[in-house]
Amino acid sequence: METDRNSYLQFEYYSSVKQRKVEWLWYPYIPFGKLTILQGDPGEGKSTFILAIAALLTKGKAMPDGYPIEGCQNVIYQTAEDNIADTVKPRLVAAKADCSRVAYIIDEDVTLNFDDPRIEECIVQTNAKLLILDPLQAYLVQDTDMYSAGRMRQQLKKVADLAAKYSCAVVIVGHMNKASSEKNLYRGLGSIDITAIARSVLMISRDKSDSSIRYMFPIKSSLAPEGASIAFRLDRKRGVRWLDKSTPTNEQQENYTFDKNKLGLAERVISEMLEESDIRSKEILSKLRFMGISERTANGAKSRLGITSYRKEGVWYWHLNDNRKEDSNAHR
Repeated sequence: METDRNSYLQFEYYSSVKQRKVEWLWYPYIPFGKLTILQGDPGEGKSTFILAIAALLTKGKAMPDGYPIEGCQNVIYQTAEDNIADTVKPRLVAAKADCSRVAYIIDEDVTLNFDDPRIEECIVQTNAKLLILDPLQAYLVQDTDMYSAGRMRQQLKKVADLAAKYSCAVVIVGHMNKASSEKNLYRGLGSIDITAIARSVLMISRDKSDSSIRYMFPIKSSLAPEGASIAFRLDRKRGVRWLDKSTPTNEQQENYTFDKNKLGLAERVISEMLEESDIRSKEILSKLRFMGISERTANGAKSRLGITSYRKEGVWYWHLNDNRKEDSNAHR
């Protein structure tokens, strides 16, 4: 490691970095050592689905598409929505899980959050290879604004760092917002940086013609090509029954991937980016372009938000009027 004697700067050259392959709990959906988001509308079976995956892991059984598992593994399943005795345990039993391999942190006296050191302690003591936090908003530090990109990234990075440190897969279950006109990737509650920090984002939705059938399909895959959709039938008594490889209907895909309102999406992204400080216009336009939003649409959103531009040291910046910030926060 190189050190500049006149500053605190420390740096290293990439020539010294030893390459390694990404390891997978379930290729190409859930990587070890990384953060995965599992999202969907309420009642779509997200919790039941991920518990079924956890059950397979505890028995060392292959994933629904045949991807092999190396031995029986321990899991931590932490939920703030379902009772562990009358809901979680029956789901695990229905999924034929080895319940002696599924742990949870007792947090009746002190509520658990992303900053809590007990998460790391539990991973170490159980040697868990999968940590599930369900749902995301229940584990935020008190008074955290889910729409604050910086604050959300700071909290999730701590969990992501634990995943990397212990080669543990971390899956966070998240609910969707009601803006059905937006692309699936941007419908998760809170800041778009929640999905930005995740290396994999998975979606669960139901078949429009048969409400008992669900599909799990990737909407973001940073480490591997997107995998095929996984179909399953949701039975409230018997849990999940995996179906043959299938894909959602055209109507289903359109409902979840077609973006009718890029202008509205651009407004949301720009508002988030400018919430804490002014940003170079080039940086904003670059991020929107990456999302498939044209400069013309970005400028339209800029006008609607009442954003002003100014030049500083030869660089153009965008500034969000303070009144507009207050209006934006009031409508969340």
